[in-house]
Amino acid sequence: MKTHYHYICIEGNIGAGKTTLARLLSAHLQARLILEEFEDNPFLPLFYQNPDRYALQTELTFLTDRYKQLSSLLVSMSLFEPVTVSDYNIYKSRLFARNNLNDDDFRLYGKIFSIVESALPKPDLMIYLHQQPQRLLSNIRKRGRTYEEPITEGYLDSIQQAYLSYIRTEQRFPILLIEMDRIDFLKNQQDFGNIASLLRQTFSPGLHKIPKTQ
Repeated sequence: MKTHYHYICIEGNIGAGKTTLARLLSAHLQARLILEEFEDNPFLPLFYQNPDRYALQTELTFLTDRYKQLSSLLVSMSLFEPVTVSDYNIYKSRLFARNNLNDDDFRLYGKIFSIVESALPKPDLMIYLHQQPQRLLSNIRKRGRTYEEPITEGYLDSIQQAYLSYIRTEQRFPILLIEMDRIDFLKNQQDFGNIASLLRQTFSPGLHKIPKTQ
C-alpha cells in the first residue's frame, strides 16, 4: 500500500498495543520498523519499585537511549524503504518525565530534552491509541512482565491525562486519536484494514479523533 507519509509514529499509554500496530503497519507498507528498546533500561524495574529514588536515572536513560536510536536510524532514509514506522515518538520522554520527576529534576531534564528534540526530525503523522486504564492494566497483566507488576490504574490514568493534554495542543503534525474500546486490529483483519486505510488520507496538523475507523 502506498502512503505519502514518510515517518509515522504509533503512540499510546503503556499496554495500548503500540508495538503490535507498528509491526503490522510496517509489514503492510513494506516500511522500515523502529521499536523502542525499553528492556535495555536497567533502572526501569528499580523505578517501579522505588519511583522517588530512581525516577531521574530512569528518565535520562530513556531519553539518551531513544535519542541514540532515532538519530542513527532517521538521519538517512533508505531508497528501498521510503517509509519508517516507529512505536514511539521522542516527545513521550518529556511526558513521562513531567509525570515522574519532581520540579527541580524536571527543570534540569527539560533543558536536556529541548536540545535532544530539536536535533531529531518530527513525524509526518502520529497515531495515538486510546484505551481506558482498566483495559490497559488488563493488557499489561496478560503480557506478564514481572517488573510491570507494580503498575497501578492510577499511574496509567496520570500518564493518559499527560498524553491527552499534549495531543490536544500539538500543531506541528497530524495526530489521529483512535478509540480502541471496540477495535482489535490484531485479531480482526477489517479493523486493521480500516486503520491502514487512514494512511491514504491527507490530514491537516493537529488532532483528529477517529471514534470509528472508516
